[in-house]
Amino acid sequence: MMWLGATARLDFTAGCSIMHFQSCILQCNPRRGEGCSGKGNPLKVKQYIGLVESEGNQFANAAALGDWDVEIAACAGWSMRDLVRHLGMIHLWAAANVAFPEPDWLDVDELPDLVRYWPELTGESGQYPDDDGLVDWYRSTLANLVDVLKSAPADVEAFTFLPAPSPLSMWARRQASEIAVHRFDAEEARGITSNFDPLFAADMIDEVLVGFAGRPRPIDIESPKVLHLHADDTDDHWYVTITADGFETSSEGDHADLTITGTASDLNIVLWNRAAGPSITMVGNTDVFDYWANGSRVRWA
Repeated sequence: MMWLGATARLDFTAGCSIMHFQSCILQCNPRRGEGCSGKGNPLKVKQYIGLVESEGNQFANAAALGDWDVEIAACAGWSMRDLVRHLGMIHLWAAANVAFPEPDWLDVDELPDLVRYWPELTGESGQYPDDDGLVDWYRSTLANLVDVLKSAPADVEAFTFLPAPSPLSMWARRQASEIAVHRFDAEEARGITSNFDPLFAADMIDEVLVGFAGRPRPIDIESPKVLHLHADDTDDHWYVTITADGFETSSEGDHADLTITGTASDLNIVLWNRAAGPSITMVGNTDVFDYWANGSRVRWA
């Protein structure tokens, strides 16, 4: 396998991926996500690990189907090559946080930072494989991640940055969601109709709204607005109050300035700033959604 030099850091928004680096870490207890409100994880660790494996395999299958230079619509400036490199690196970073736990998150910018943890998957100096070997390399990073998650003790004391019942649950959930969004991106780039399982999609929505969106951030808004999301196939509700200090989410509410209804899968796609699916309807002041679309954007540090 020929290895290529690591690329420079890519600038992306939450529309491409809400991730874990400095700009995304929540203001929570770093050990178990304490101090963040939320409904918790409705899926079990074993289910999340199963989703990591199945979503990752689907992602790899889509990536292997054609031109490496095809553009990823949701990730401005990214090709399929960039997307595969990104996700493989993220798997190595996540696996290292679980397999080699530290009190704080592992400071990683690019592949060379992971050589000391997974030298067999990074080359001697942290290099990506060439195009011919890229899908096989990705599958190896996925298998490594799955092995780490399956073999980790249930009470492993790894660093966390989102609310969860345990560090292992957080890491398995985060990776399952991360892969699923990029599986959607890869399939879309290949012209494949793509969606999410309803219960998994509702869980992904909860992670975004209760976890990531709960991080304080300035919003240019004169008075509070309420965005109501209703998944009509799972009957889940999220009431997102938008203020100058950010977003606060509850499962209950008595009014909304804008209500968006659709399947959990289509709502999840909308929240990740992808094109709205066919089931989406909006009632109320549609300008309210702009506060989410603009205020939820996050970039790598």
